[in-house]
Amino acid sequence: MVKRIGLTYDLKTDYVIQPDDPHDIAAELDNERTINELSQAIIDNGYEPVRIGNVRNVLKSVPNLNVDLILNIAEGYKGRNRESQVPLILELYNVPFIGADALTLGLTLDKVLTKKVLIAEGIPTPRFIEIRNLNDAINMDHLKFPLIVKPRYEGSSKGLSDSSRVSDMEALKRQAELIIDKYKQPALVEEFIKGKEFTVPIVGNDPPEVFPAVQISIDGQLDLQNAFYTFARLTSDKLKYVCPAQISKSLEEKLREAALKTYLAVDCRDLGRVDFRVDDKENLFVLEINPLPILSHEDAFMIVAQQTKIGYNGIIKKIIDSAVKRLRL
Repeated sequence: MVKRIGLTYDLKTDYVIQPDDPHDIAAELDNERTINELSQAIIDNGYEPVRIGNVRNVLKSVPNLNVDLILNIAEGYKGRNRESQVPLILELYNVPFIGADALTLGLTLDKVLTKKVLIAEGIPTPRFIEIRNLNDAINMDHLKFPLIVKPRYEGSSKGLSDSSRVSDMEALKRQAELIIDKYKQPALVEEFIKGKEFTVPIVGNDPPEVFPAVQISIDGQLDLQNAFYTFARLTSDKLKYVCPAQISKSLEEKLREAALKTYLAVDCRDLGRVDFRVDDKENLFVLEINPLPILSHEDAFMIVAQQTKIGYNGIIKKIIDSAVKRLRL
């Protein structure tokens, strides 16, 4: 029987910023308020929360964590395997945890590998190239400007600004150089999808429950056209989540179907969120899947919980119950 639920997480305040770090280095990390909200939701659902914290705290505490289950939202320390660090340790010591395992988290943080899986599964995603070194030839045969340039393995719009959307080779090289030099990783270059943006939350396993699509509004506009998520917009009041989405029933169904197919393709479990762009002809494109969605009151995951009358505590209960059932606890 599950009585004590541990929380593994990384706080923004725990990160020590280095002189050469990008300004958005801690974007993925959580606020103390989110951990307080999660702790209270665990209490309200009849469990005792145990705050464990980051991967270093896990290493200090195993194998005597003294919990029955862990809710893992830890982003990890550094590198493209950072999200896999806590799950690997928990798996090694046979500690049951909520959420995706190390393989899925490593795969989905790497946008290039994720896109290769999507393509193999027949799931639409923007055409792309990867730039590792600007001295190498850039093969643009199958791409058309405008393009968008991103870090290969980051989240929370890290490395994205208005300059990330490029319309010529000079701007492409300049932005790719910034990613390679500042973020110390290859640049992912995708065809930019002009249109609307959505995210679809999913909870559970057998079968997963696909929630209604949440539409992204920027500066009060639902038809974003050339606007897109950037770190600056993410941390301002210009970006809002709209649910129910202002779209046709057929597009809603297409989004939810593609989200589920993506969730299953990468072996996501217990919870996840799939992000889309949709062009003016209602062609949809999967941008990424996030198996570690933010679980704060303000995030898209919780907006849909409120809209469907489940509420914050209700969505956390669904996530916990999904893991308890899967793990046969």
